[in-house]
Amino acid sequence: MKEYPKSKLNRVKRGHNRATYDVKNINAILDAGFIGYVSYMYKDRAISLPMGYGRKDNKIYLHGSQANRMLLALLEAKEMSLTVTHLDALVLARSGLHHSVNYRSATLFGSTRRLEDTKEKEAALFCVMEQMMKGRWDGIRPMDQDELDRTLVVEIIIETASAKIRDVGVADEPADYDLDVWAGLVPLKQIAEYPIADKGLPQQMEIPKHVLDYYQQNK
Repeated sequence: MKEYPKSKLNRVKRGHNRATYDVKNINAILDAGFIGYVSYMYKDRAISLPMGYGRKDNKIYLHGSQANRMLLALLEAKEMSLTVTHLDALVLARSGLHHSVNYRSATLFGSTRRLEDTKEKEAALFCVMEQMMKGRWDGIRPMDQDELDRTLVVEIIIETASAKIRDVGVADEPADYDLDVWAGLVPLKQIAEYPIADKGLPQQMEIPKHVLDYYQQNK
């Protein structure tokens, strides 16, 4: 599938010229991040919370404690929505109403499933860890069975999705371009600073290659 099918659920109406349903483009937005905003209902109230996630193919993985209110609500509803957004620039226009931001944002809709099998849970947690930092899984101690048993892992199968991308400059009124007002972009990015060792033995250890690689790639 090259594109997600358009429906009332995922069709972008406002700013539809910035919309994309391309699976490759949407996956690129997901893979560039680690935190998504998950929406759910609790006692007839809408709640949205940030959660770390991992993606593999058309699946998203979330994890928490066995008593996690949000994950239990998603399993009960058997469906969910998740949004990932990257802020790329402030767009400073000549008038207040034309100020904007450049961004990449993807919204997913899918069905939920609790993972019970130990190997499935380990694979899902590996996916979440690799989403955070490539190579980190092999640099830590293995999880024991008690930790796995105490962890609730939810698999989301992406059934449909859409994204909006703004990556252009200022769009002012034609008559405003000659005004004596500065306008333009302020590019933004998230960066990594040099790693800081935890107290104890790590202070005497060399920083692992996978940590330094992440720093070099994101500084």
